[in-house]
Amino acid sequence: MADDPVVNDDLAVPDGQEVASDSVCTQGAIRCHAHVRTNKAGLRISSHAAPMGFGPPDLQAAYKINPASTVTAKPTVAIVDAYGYSALESDLAAYRTQYGLPPCTIANGCLKVVNQTGAATPLPANPPATDDWTVETALDVDMVSAACPLCKILVVQATSNAGDGLFVAQNAAAALGATVISDSWGGPEVAPTAQNLTPLTAQEVYFDHPNIAIFVSAGDDGYNDAGAGPDYPATSAHVISVGGTRLVRDSSARGWSETAWTKGGSACSLSIAKPGYQTLSPCTKKATADIAAVGDPATGLAVYNAANGGWLVIGGTSASAPFVAAIFAATGNGAQTSGSFISSKASKLNDVLSGTNGTCPQGALLCNAAAGWDGPTGYGTPNASLLVAGGGTGTGTGTGGTTNGGGTGAANGTGAAATPADVTGGCSTGGGAGGGVVLGLAMLGLRRRRR
Repeated sequence: MADDPVVNDDLAVPDGQEVASDSVCTQGAIRCHAHVRTNKAGLRISSHAAPMGFGPPDLQAAYKINPASTVTAKPTVAIVDAYGYSALESDLAAYRTQYGLPPCTIANGCLKVVNQTGAATPLPANPPATDDWTVETALDVDMVSAACPLCKILVVQATSNAGDGLFVAQNAAAALGATVISDSWGGPEVAPTAQNLTPLTAQEVYFDHPNIAIFVSAGDDGYNDAGAGPDYPATSAHVISVGGTRLVRDSSARGWSETAWTKGGSACSLSIAKPGYQTLSPCTKKATADIAAVGDPATGLAVYNAANGGWLVIGGTSASAPFVAAIFAATGNGAQTSGSFISSKASKLNDVLSGTNGTCPQGALLCNAAAGWDGPTGYGTPNASLLVAGGGTGTGTGTGGTTNGGGTGAANGTGAAATPADVTGGCSTGGGAGGGVVLGLAMLGLRRRRR
């Protein structure tokens, strides 16, 4: 591959510039945050016969993901989206087959699809063509697959993006055993009034699930949503908000570099109290984001959606939220429900030092990437190898395979034998003294509201 994802001639642009892209969600107050590549005129989705954009091997290399390892056996990443998606299982199979990932089907228990109350039937109808949330859902499950091929995927489908279905679905995801939840959507945060100083109280309860981290996309219209104000639930007190970056290969030791995506979201909440870990934020209330990952459609992701021609290139913070969620699940950090954990682990992240998403009169950090915390990228992007629960990075030998020690002491853990439940396609996980993680010897082959 070239330095950026492969693109066809009508999409190729100089480094640092935007590509033609648009949201696939165009209706209602709550919109998804997926931006799909279009032709130059922006009149139609550009599809491709073969994958274009970054795939799992690229993303795993960039974020130091071991695709054959999870700290606990088969954690569950819940995806909450609107409407049905009748081709979900077959589209997911096409993506995972393309990249040599293990099958994830309803029959083998890896994939589960339910409605907003958690029932297997009836599932919602497919979305209208003018508000195609199937592209969003395809992006979500493909990003989970890339970040954690061994994770189970739970898709909770709200009846639509109207009413409180997407909120109610949070409870269903939690009740069905989600390790983490990803929400790649949002709507305008309601400002407090003299009559109602806490207008979000009724919504906040849906996102308050102890020991289940909820990751929410920060938005795709730049600083303060291009003047429309902050997005909710990205500003919720109970979630981790995920911003977007531009990801390119380079000659650094990491082999990759990131800058803040020009349209990645950042804002100050209108009513949610400022958390103690956001000491650098110039906001008087809670700021987004806490963490980030690739989101720029110019360095977008390969996604499969047959109804729109097959292989698409998609970006947006709809990509970064499920991707980071799956990393947290795989590394044993699914119970970390606050950005304070991310703040405490800043040294284990890739700090994003440059890029901007607008002009921010409250303070430059809200729209310009900088050392430490900043509005567009939070504390940085994940280095999965350093985020493994227990914190160590040493190696040792375990009965089930090579061990990535998680110990915090002078010596790293020695892996114990992998249990049968941990083994999938020759990959295994297992605990050892000091929190060691047994790695299997076989490795896998490897939008926004218009105003």
